[in-house]
Amino acid sequence: MKDALAGEVQASFIDGARVAPGVARMPWRQAGSGGMLAIAEADEGIVAQAVDSARRAFQAQRPAPSTVRLRHLQCLKDALSREAAALARLISEDVGKPIRVARGEVARGLQFVEACMSELSHLGGEVLPLDAVPAGVGRIGYTRRFPYGVVGAITPFNAPVNLLVQKLAPALAAGNACVAKPAPASLRTALHLAAAAVEAGLPPGMMNVLAGDKATALALAGHPDVGVVSFTGGVQAGEALARATGVRRFVSELGSSAANVVLADADLESAAAKIATAAFEASGQQCISAQRIIVEARIYDEFAERFAAAAGRMRVGPADDERTDVGPLVSEASADRIMALCDDAISLGARYRLAPRREGLVLSPVIIEELSPSARLWHEEVFGPVAVLIRASDANHALELANDSPFGLQGAVFTRSLSQAFRFAESFEVGSLWVNEASRFRLDMYPFGGMKLSGTGREGVRYAIEELSQLKFTGIAWQ
Repeated sequence: MKDALAGEVQASFIDGARVAPGVARMPWRQAGSGGMLAIAEADEGIVAQAVDSARRAFQAQRPAPSTVRLRHLQCLKDALSREAAALARLISEDVGKPIRVARGEVARGLQFVEACMSELSHLGGEVLPLDAVPAGVGRIGYTRRFPYGVVGAITPFNAPVNLLVQKLAPALAAGNACVAKPAPASLRTALHLAAAAVEAGLPPGMMNVLAGDKATALALAGHPDVGVVSFTGGVQAGEALARATGVRRFVSELGSSAANVVLADADLESAAAKIATAAFEASGQQCISAQRIIVEARIYDEFAERFAAAAGRMRVGPADDERTDVGPLVSEASADRIMALCDDAISLGARYRLAPRREGLVLSPVIIEELSPSARLWHEEVFGPVAVLIRASDANHALELANDSPFGLQGAVFTRSLSQAFRFAESFEVGSLWVNEASRFRLDMYPFGGMKLSGTGREGVRYAIEELSQLKFTGIAWQ
């Protein structure tokens, strides 16, 4: 399809069509291409229009049997497949993700939709043994899942296709309509996908997209006809959206400072290579990028050398270069914030093993050692190509350091010991743990979500469908 977004004011997409841009315009510089966009921010009236459109689309297809839901997902799959190259280009231009990595993101999004289509054949409830108590004799009960109606999907910039699809596809699979509010940097990708899905046959209103920033997101979360809000982003924004949502359902995936533990018996070469990729690829702009690398003291020096060498082999460059591993950061503000975190660490006694080199939005991999626990990097999410090496006296100390974080999204431990693997599985305070894979490794079949300040609820194919649907019990007295 024609890129209907190039050279135009980026406005909301409602009921299968672009909305006329209003007066409020927000400038946004594309991280990859360097071009300027003008975004027409959706006010409360446009938000209400989008929600009403989604509510009407939902009502028109009720009750949506699995065959209808499957058809909706097929439209989304067709759109992703047909527009894969265009979507990857938009991702790379707008958020600076290396084009090779952007293609992989779109391919994963397509696989996720296919998995949701497969999961539809397994969705069901259960029959309950009501006669387990005397009053239940002669009665039968069962449960089924039902849609909320309208899902509000609020997504960040760093995975414009994946993070949107991971909310949209489960919402459609559960029988909902969806109103998406992507980050300004990922707006063009969402608009392009929505238009392509409608062109592929998705009924207008089943996927609406709002242009805007914080005020638009709060208006969407606060709208009373939005049955459930699914949000991925920072803790402060999540808290504000949770307050706006009130007693309605709120699902969130928030911050992280992912710990990767390397024990003395680990395969050091494999661990160094995997953790370097997890820390620095796509400039470390993933919620589960490796930030804290906790290494047993007796192998610290050897691992640090291997890790720095692996980081040095990563290619830094422009987003449109096929060979680039580490591309531009999303904005000047993001780059400045990351450098401020590094400066704070150095001022408190840390040192660089690999010092930063910055050219515009491109920041080379940074490795910091001897970090003070009072430094901001110890507890704050860096969301950039910065890794901190931390020395642990033994495995017990490593586990203690790993858990010394306000976050608990996903972590990793590298070890050949089965007993240590199980020990960390029991005591590592994270929503998901990988053994001998780095923290950034993720598959969409398992429940993904956090402990502590890392959010509420779970994503992943089946788990996201459950989060975006509600359980209903029916009892029948047959005697």
